[in-house]
Amino acid sequence: MELTGKIIAVMEAKSGKSAKTGNPWMVQEYVIEVPGQYPRSCVFTVFGEDKIKQLNIQMGEDLTVQFDINARQNNGRWFNDVRAYNVIRGHIPQSPITGTENETTPFPPFPVTDGEDPGVLPF
Repeated sequence: MELTGKIIAVMEAKSGKSAKTGNPWMVQEYVIEVPGQYPRSCVFTVFGEDKIKQLNIQMGEDLTVQFDINARQNNGRWFNDVRAYNVIRGHIPQSPITGTENETTPFPPFPVTDGEDPGVLPF
């Protein structure tokens, strides 16, 4: 899955040692805001010091964040984990109609070539 937007918050990295293995760990949380008429925000994590340094996510960046979602149960309650594994840097796509930041649309526009009637389906 992926979201495209602007990083609006970068939290302090947290670290510790695994109780099971004794190995060190590090995790950092970020908030991305997806533009649109009603902007949405999502908090996601990056796990591992090497991955945090590799992705190098900065406040105010426009990014597409690729992530996995997993749920876990603790004491009868369920929690979501949104863990990023890659980012694509670049601008937020602009709507060709309004010139404003564009939300992802479920259907791309139908391509029309020269001389074709846009009302005729290709099948």
